[in-house]
Amino acid sequence: MALPESHPYPQRTEPLPWTRDEVTPGWLGRTMANRYPGLEVTSMKVNQLFDSHTTKMRITVDYNDAGKAYGLPTNLCLKSNWSGMFADVDICEIEARFYHFITPHLKVPTATCYYADWDDGDKHHGLIVLEDLVDRGGIFAHSTDHPGADGVESALTNLAQLHGSLWDSPILDANSWLQTSMRTPVDHDQVRIMWQWIEENLKDPNFRAIAPKHYLDDPRRVERAYDKLVAYERAFDAPYCIILGDCHQGNTYVLPSGERLWLDWQLGRKGRPWRDLTYFMVGSLTIDERRAHQKDLLAHYRNQLIATGAQHVPGLDEIWEQYRRWVMYGIQAWTANMDSWGQNGLPMNERFFTAGEDLETWALLGC
Repeated sequence: MALPESHPYPQRTEPLPWTRDEVTPGWLGRTMANRYPGLEVTSMKVNQLFDSHTTKMRITVDYNDAGKAYGLPTNLCLKSNWSGMFADVDICEIEARFYHFITPHLKVPTATCYYADWDDGDKHHGLIVLEDLVDRGGIFAHSTDHPGADGVESALTNLAQLHGSLWDSPILDANSWLQTSMRTPVDHDQVRIMWQWIEENLKDPNFRAIAPKHYLDDPRRVERAYDKLVAYERAFDAPYCIILGDCHQGNTYVLPSGERLWLDWQLGRKGRPWRDLTYFMVGSLTIDERRAHQKDLLAHYRNQLIATGAQHVPGLDEIWEQYRRWVMYGIQAWTANMDSWGQNGLPMNERFFTAGEDLETWALLGC
C-alpha cells in the first residue's frame, strides 16, 4: 500500500521499520536510494547502539560504485524510534521534518543530514541519517560538564544566533507542520506523559534529599505549576523564533573551535527563546555561578540576539520575569529524567529546585 504523498519521497512505498532487526544493508540502501538513485549499501557494521527515548546507531557502511560516486561518508549515525518506547508521540517525525525543511535556514552549524524521511498517519515515525560526529574531532557534551560562566556566555552567543536565524520569520508559519511551543500535547501535557518516571524518582532517597519539602508533601504541585506556566506562555505576546526545545548541554556537540553544535531537534518548535535560554543557563551553571552571573548572562544574551538583527526584543526586566517562571520547565523535565537515558539527573534536579526557591518560581506561578 502506498504511503501518503506528504512525506518527501513518494517513490518509497515500504513503511519505515519499527525494529532494529529490519535495519539491514539492503533496507538502508533501498531507503537512501530514494535521494541517491542507484546507491546500494553492500555491507554495514554497527559500531555503537544507544537506546533512550529513541535509538542512535553508529555504523560503518560500504557502497557500490554508484554510492561512492555521491561522496557520502562511510561512517554514519542513524536515528529513529527502534527503542520500543514513545511510539505514540511524534518526536521522530518532527526531527526528520526539521532536518529536511528548517536546518538549511539556520545560521548556526548543525550535523550534516544525508537523508531525512518520515511516515504520516496515526503512528508518526521518522528517520534521519547523519554524519558520525566523532569524525569531526570534537566532544559530545554532557549535562554535568562544567563550562563555567565564561563557557556559558560563549554558548549563549551561539544560542542567540540560533534564535535570531528565523526571528519573527514568515518561514515559521509557512511550515504548517511546525508546532508551537506549549500548544502541543508533548509540551503542555509533558508532566502527565512522563508521570510514571517522576514517581520512580520520588522513590529515590537521593532525589528526596535535594527536593524541597513542599514538593515532596504534594508532588502533584509540579503539575499545577507547569499548567500555570503553559497558560502564562500562551497569553504572552512577543515574536516567535526557532527553539531547540530540549536545550541542555547533553544535546550539544562542542566542535574543535569551541563552537557548539545544537543536536536533538525532536522538540524543535516555533516558540519564544526563554524556554531554551533558562533551561540551558540553569542547567549549565553551578548554583553559586548562577547566583553570581545570571543577570549579566541574560543581558549578554539579549545583546547578542539584537546583534543578529532581531527586532522588538523584550527588555531585560521582561526577560528576567520570563526566566524566573521558565525554571519550572526545567523542574518538571528533570524530575522525570532516568539516568539510564544517558544524563545524570541528580545535579540538574538540585540546580533547578534551588533556582525555583531562589527565584520564587512556585509563588510567581501561583502554586
